[in-house]
Amino acid sequence: MVSVRSVVDRVGPTLLHAVQLPDPCPAVADVVIAEPGASAQLAAGDLVLGVATGDPDAAVELIDHSAAAGAAAVLLKPPVARKPQVRRAAKAAGIALIEVRAATAWAQLVWLLRTVLDAAAEEPESLEGDPGSGDLFRLADAVAAVVDAPVTIEDTNSRVLAYSARQDITDPARVSTIMGRRIPDDVLAKFRSRGVFRELSRGRQTIFVPAQRDGTLPRLIVPIRMGGELLGSMWAVVRGPVSDERAAAFADTAPVVALHLLRRRAHADAQRRASAELLRAVLEGKAGPRAAIAELELTDEPHRVVVVDTPGDDEGLRLALMERMSLGIGRRPIATELGGLLYTVVPDGADWPSLADASRGAPRVAAGSAVKIGELPRSRAEAEETLSLLRAGVIEGPSGSFDGLWTALALHRTATAASAAGVAGLGPLEQLREYDRINRTDYVETLYEWLRHPGDPRSAAQALRIHPNTFRYRMRRVLELVPLDLDDPDVRLALLVQLVAVRWS
Repeated sequence: MVSVRSVVDRVGPTLLHAVQLPDPCPAVADVVIAEPGASAQLAAGDLVLGVATGDPDAAVELIDHSAAAGAAAVLLKPPVARKPQVRRAAKAAGIALIEVRAATAWAQLVWLLRTVLDAAAEEPESLEGDPGSGDLFRLADAVAAVVDAPVTIEDTNSRVLAYSARQDITDPARVSTIMGRRIPDDVLAKFRSRGVFRELSRGRQTIFVPAQRDGTLPRLIVPIRMGGELLGSMWAVVRGPVSDERAAAFADTAPVVALHLLRRRAHADAQRRASAELLRAVLEGKAGPRAAIAELELTDEPHRVVVVDTPGDDEGLRLALMERMSLGIGRRPIATELGGLLYTVVPDGADWPSLADASRGAPRVAAGSAVKIGELPRSRAEAEETLSLLRAGVIEGPSGSFDGLWTALALHRTATAASAAGVAGLGPLEQLREYDRINRTDYVETLYEWLRHPGDPRSAAQALRIHPNTFRYRMRRVLELVPLDLDDPDVRLALLVQLVAVRWS
């Protein structure tokens, strides 16, 4: 396990400050949120986040409760974290007291803390061992020592893969980058306007970006390459221009970081392939829910199968979508390909329609209903049925869900069954259709809208984009051309079934 001190160092002084650390420093097992007014279930080694604990008395009570459960530390925001009675309570209880930066969002902090704990779980020696052990965070620390400045290591999509513990030199852009684990869009736009990413792609050894008017401090940037391929970049926040010797030393660390990024990518690729094969087996009904929950790290809450159909042969778009889908629900990537379609599984309530918001092209995205893990093959069949309606243009828009489009699905199934039974050929409807074909009239459409809007000729006329008087004239002509008793409810129902079969099949 990793110690409280190591966690605080890893997250950095930008977000955390140790007010009280006992000796020896306790180990951390998990992160727990102590909701206001609720009795938190705590365990040994927990980092207890005092969400909305705003007065000293409540803080002291939380500290006592946490210490009794063997928790490792209590995290509070100012000013309560530095109140004398709160500090005394933490010292007396022998528990660590950590102050959280006032502007820090608790949800982001939970994510950062669990990222650190995950890294420690995967490589137990990584946070306190040799930088050569493969831990990218420790490597960021080593690089920061070389350049004498806080460093982030980022991939080609400007996502933060690791950052050094030295974040004492900082600005709002760096704080936002670390908290969000990627460079914010507005900051990206500023660097892009200065040609930073163009220079990265050209293979410059180092790039210096001067301070900006909004208070953004200077940056020294080094591309990370291997075999001519850009794998990412390192960003150091510096106080001003850097000497050639220090800049060269910073650039010299890039090949070492590149090896780690390649190793990381190889591991991620292998993990993605294994997850894709398992997900494929789950969707085909060849693997059970236990394997899905255990290996893909799904929860037992309802999930949906989402299928994505990319237009044409845009391989770049397919790869970009696969990357977005492979970010997954938990720590494991979860996306696969079947029959030229992309599939993923998301918990009920996830923002799956955003997959349709691609930068190029217009992928169609369909989701099955939310089901238990063992029923994912059914959700897959539902997603594919919904996708078929999107492909046919029956449903407008780039996305839809099985349970949200039940009316269209019911009509489509009815039409399919009615067409197979030859329902449309019964009665006088075929005579009216033949008249429309010969005379290029729209009497079948007129009859359909009349049945859809019973007793409301204005709405029916509006659906046809004609004047109500024109609509009434057409209906008189329909009754002159074919013998229909529209006062008979069975006649109306039979006609509606026939017309649905004609239109939807």
